[in-house]
Amino acid sequence: MAEAAAGEAQLDESATDRKDTKTSKENVRDSWENHCEFMLSAIGYAVGLGNVWRFPYLCYKNGGAAFLIPYVLMLFCAGLPLFFMELVLGQYASLGPAILFPKLAPVFVGLGWGMVMMTALFCVYYNIILAWVLFYIFASCTGSLPWATCDGDFNSVECYSQDAAAACRNESLFFYNKTCITVDEYCGLRGLGAHNATHCFDPRNESFGVSEAEGSIPRISPTEDYFRNRMLGVKGRSWEDMGGIRWELVGCLALSSMLVAASLIKGIKSSGKVVYVTATFPYAVLLVLLIRGVTLEGAYTGIEFYFLKPDLSRLKEVEVWSDAATQIFISAGVSFGSIMTLSSYNKFSNNCMRDAIVITITNCSTSVFAGFVIFSILGFLATELGVEVQDVVSSGSGLAFIVYPAAVTLMPLSPLWSILFFVMLISLGLGTHFSMFEAVMTALCDKFESLRSKKPLLVVLSCGAMFLLGTTMCLEGGVFLFEVFDCYAAGLAILVLSISQLVCVQYFYGFKNFMKMIEEMGIAISRPLRLYWAATLTTVTPVVLTLIFFLSAYDFTPASWSDYLLPPSAQILGWFITAASAGIVPAGAALALWQHRSSFRSLFRVSADFCPAHERKRAVQQVKQEAGPEAKFPESQVYRNEGFVSEDV
Repeated sequence: MAEAAAGEAQLDESATDRKDTKTSKENVRDSWENHCEFMLSAIGYAVGLGNVWRFPYLCYKNGGAAFLIPYVLMLFCAGLPLFFMELVLGQYASLGPAILFPKLAPVFVGLGWGMVMMTALFCVYYNIILAWVLFYIFASCTGSLPWATCDGDFNSVECYSQDAAAACRNESLFFYNKTCITVDEYCGLRGLGAHNATHCFDPRNESFGVSEAEGSIPRISPTEDYFRNRMLGVKGRSWEDMGGIRWELVGCLALSSMLVAASLIKGIKSSGKVVYVTATFPYAVLLVLLIRGVTLEGAYTGIEFYFLKPDLSRLKEVEVWSDAATQIFISAGVSFGSIMTLSSYNKFSNNCMRDAIVITITNCSTSVFAGFVIFSILGFLATELGVEVQDVVSSGSGLAFIVYPAAVTLMPLSPLWSILFFVMLISLGLGTHFSMFEAVMTALCDKFESLRSKKPLLVVLSCGAMFLLGTTMCLEGGVFLFEVFDCYAAGLAILVLSISQLVCVQYFYGFKNFMKMIEEMGIAISRPLRLYWAATLTTVTPVVLTLIFFLSAYDFTPASWSDYLLPPSAQILGWFITAASAGIVPAGAALALWQHRSSFRSLFRVSADFCPAHERKRAVQQVKQEAGPEAKFPESQVYRNEGFVSEDV
């Protein structure tokens, strides 16, 4: 009987061990299968929509090739140091920002969660952009592009087509509301009379004189009309009257959310495979578009405006340097927590300093390359319309959804070039979106380790929440809310978070300790590079970020849509969105102060469990062995045992 009881006890113990092993494997943190997956994910994150639709415009606006001087300087003064610092922190601790910063100094408990909140808000905003791009991809799958003419049922009376207007002029008529009308009718739209075949006059006001009839009536291009009235349906709407839902946009938003969920359903194990396409495909399309662009008439004119007329005198202007710093900062994607998250899945000994240099230089080079593509096509558009390049140049959504679609309507096989361009945009957008969304998921899984085994469900539920929040921007006036997010979701908040993390790491934790982390990972740093990191991280970068913050605050422009300045209620909502991320930093500090009120110094003292993942794992195993097999407690309790103090920290 005793032997049978002992056998049953051994079986029970074995079953318990197997169960514990299974649970441990389910809760284990993922890692990249190879270094290539990390590099493609990081490049896909850094190289985003801003490289294509913002940098070329800034380069043209700020002196052409001369803009590269402040741009490169700001890369090495602010962008690269911050990017490197975040890579080091994530790789060393194998943790996301929400858990990492409280271990560095409890007073910064809100810093990581501020990053996560800002990234979550940005994901909602970014998902809408992807929905717009998908809408245009589907609209391009036709024999003729629907924004090429003013013949659609959705077109407004102000829609103006160059080809239709030329046909009307051949008959000495004027184009208006999809038809040709006489000069009497055309002048009558303004309450004027016809002076002759080309001019109007005001019979009630002799001092008015005579004015040219052509262009006297407000008009918009077919592409802008399509964007405003077909896709958005924004005409006649305001912040107070958002109108009805745009169900086609809701469908595109649902598809975008499903693409994100499908790609991240297994975390980096699945997204690491998807980035082989999303990170490389845009380069192939950009190369094809460049080859096509330089063969178009007027391409040289566009490239000349973009790059070949450097204006060194512009370097004397503060705005040029501010634009360069802001663009580098936004393009690198620092302080969103995504860089730290991606590097947290790296091997402990990976050379992240080399990676930081390669990724940031690739990012900047892509911006310059994309500029040649965009301006070769804008030069063609200006030549075809008989106007100057500066009359068609634009940035942001105006370039992607108005100017470029207008250019492709003038090309042979226009639907093909339209599909290629928008598929490239969706690849760029998804690459960035994946990393931001993964940062949010990682934060939740690091905080609640039991969620790691349920990550597919967590991803699906989070994508569902992102979709529901995004439907508010699918209203006919939803673009107004989109502009509020665009203006306030990052902006000043990202600067507050960046300055805070520099203070936390370089001043409270200390630059010397930071360099010891790098040495512990086996990364060799030459003396010149050590001096560079010391100068930038402790002095130059904080000063640059502080200057950008004050310049941005001084030159802050409230949210608006075209010439419609959104009302105070919209601006107040925007400041709440900013406070939702930046405000967590002081709120977290206040909470930590209350929790550590008996020991003020402990607020700024690094935790014993801020150490590499393999050391934390060893400590957990050691404490469990000492406690016995029956003891069950979460890993976080291991470090409440004062007997464990990492020798390397």
